[in-house]
Amino acid sequence: MELQVEEHEAGTGNGVAANGRGTRALPVGADLLHGGGTSFRVWAPKRRSVSVVHQPGPSWREDIEGEVVPLEAEPDGYFSGIVPEAGPGTLYKYRLDDSATYPDPASRYQPDGPHGPSQVVDPDAFVWTDGGWRGVEIPGQVIYELHIGTFTRDGTWKSAIAELPALKELGITCLEVMPVAEFPGRFGWGYDGVDLFAPYHVYGTPDDFRRFVDEAHRLGLAVLLDVVYNHLGPDGAYHREFSDDYYHRVREKTEWGDSLNFDGEGSGPVREFFIANAGYWIREFHLDGLRLDATQAIHDESDDHFLAAMARHARKMAGDRPILLIAEDDSQETVRVRPPSEGGYGLDAQWNDDFHHSAMVALTGRSEAYYSDYQGSPQEFISAIKWGFLFQGQYFRWLGRARGSSTYGLPAWSFVTFLENHDQVSNSARGDRLYSLTSPAQYKAMAAAWLLAPGTPMFFQGQEFGATNPFLYFADHVDDLASKVQQGRIEFLSTFRSIANPDFQEYLPNPAAIETFVGSKLDFSERARHPGLLALHRDLLRLRREDPIFRTQRADRIFGAVIGPDAYLLRYFGEKDDCRLVLTNLGRDIFPNPASEPLMAPPKGRRWEILWYSEHPQYGGCGAPPFESETEWRMPGRATVVLKPVPLEGP
Repeated sequence: MELQVEEHEAGTGNGVAANGRGTRALPVGADLLHGGGTSFRVWAPKRRSVSVVHQPGPSWREDIEGEVVPLEAEPDGYFSGIVPEAGPGTLYKYRLDDSATYPDPASRYQPDGPHGPSQVVDPDAFVWTDGGWRGVEIPGQVIYELHIGTFTRDGTWKSAIAELPALKELGITCLEVMPVAEFPGRFGWGYDGVDLFAPYHVYGTPDDFRRFVDEAHRLGLAVLLDVVYNHLGPDGAYHREFSDDYYHRVREKTEWGDSLNFDGEGSGPVREFFIANAGYWIREFHLDGLRLDATQAIHDESDDHFLAAMARHARKMAGDRPILLIAEDDSQETVRVRPPSEGGYGLDAQWNDDFHHSAMVALTGRSEAYYSDYQGSPQEFISAIKWGFLFQGQYFRWLGRARGSSTYGLPAWSFVTFLENHDQVSNSARGDRLYSLTSPAQYKAMAAAWLLAPGTPMFFQGQEFGATNPFLYFADHVDDLASKVQQGRIEFLSTFRSIANPDFQEYLPNPAAIETFVGSKLDFSERARHPGLLALHRDLLRLRREDPIFRTQRADRIFGAVIGPDAYLLRYFGEKDDCRLVLTNLGRDIFPNPASEPLMAPPKGRRWEILWYSEHPQYGGCGAPPFESETEWRMPGRATVVLKPVPLEGP
């Protein structure tokens, strides 16, 4: 199914031409007319009649009826009509079968939350200044994941803008914003969104979001949005009042809720709804792409998989501007990032949990729950850096089945690697950052190995300066739902046997407590208190960006060898005799002699010289002994050392 929408450039007109019988910006929702008024269209096949109940605003009054305008029935369960009096700012609900009223499933804004009225929005009123922005492609990107509600103390788009220059100066190129589709309550992660076209009202207005993107583009930063197309939240999703076909009638639930219907009876308008949502964020908010949550839970057995159709539409809405589409996928099936010519879905990259899990085991010594299939060994890091996924079809004990598929032929930038992300930080008893779970020296050594590897690196907010505050799971649900969420969280964390210990249960934070949310907010004054770690990350990103070997991201030119119980080396080959040797040792000092590993040999007529090392005093390190590879090798403990070849001195 190819979604048919009007081609237009946001910000160039007074509104989008729409009339319910012609072209529209979106297949459903409230679209402003050029000549005034608003066209409404909604899919409600289980209803005999639908009317628009609207009030002028700025607030909805329950003590008055408001104007009621019946919509005209169309084929396939749609209802549409024009309301001449409705303009920007008009509040409205849909009355179903002359009975109860509900917000619009395709609302562009919910100023009072998901249970309140929807609001007509003019998506073209904002004046963009990013006309020179040309989009982004995946090679060379450095991603920064952030949660608007905890990124700053105020937790708004406006306050987040003030922190963007520091990220640019660090070397970040691309922001990845956790989900912002409207959800209930005062705070939450956003993965229980219910109004998928409406930015969460607590963070600011839709135009505040646009201003954030516009300013990011002015600074040279791309912006991706995390979207959830595998389930709808448990509170405030009124879709079933309009149609039962939003959910699959037969397929089992996902772990987060009922499975969405992309291939069953009545799935056509459902596919259209979600595919239109992807294009909406790209076109009306000038976003540079999407991060797709838990794509293994997007079930579709049709010939044209939802992800492939969504990708085509999102790119069409971007026009000539390249965008990024990144999957999170626990199954590690590479069909997501294979090109359509090879039967793939055409996404650009996929999260690589394997690298993180090996790093976690190596740095903490803990190998439990979903870390139990990892050893944190030198060979795992060599393989992950060379091949992306570690599990490419082998048996995975934690799941009780084979996991993954071959990565052969995929470029290294197809794999997004990280040492922290929102899930992995929170999936500990107290939401501890990895930096606090290991030694500073080991962390810096691992950070170097990670950032110089050819994958696409992703930071999590505050990681760059060693934030000491936790990042916890928080969700402002109430009553029985809050209790169920808390119990579900306890059950999940109990898969970690150490957390399942009865001594720990009373220390687990309550997701619904305001303290849990507030305690997860960043404190940017820590930048000044942790200058060494910030400098290390900045220098590594500069080396990655400017060095002629590292910036190529050529995994096919990297070869590695284990040189000790906790140590390995990687030889990055460039043109002719140019190369780099990266030595990572997470254990004690080692003396790999005799030096019989051929990758240790410098090019003919050259010797090795230190280019960079993680224990430099400016990073708060304890230094490193002189490197004398012409005689016997010494690899300092808990450090990463980068070597480059230089001409031999003398005749």
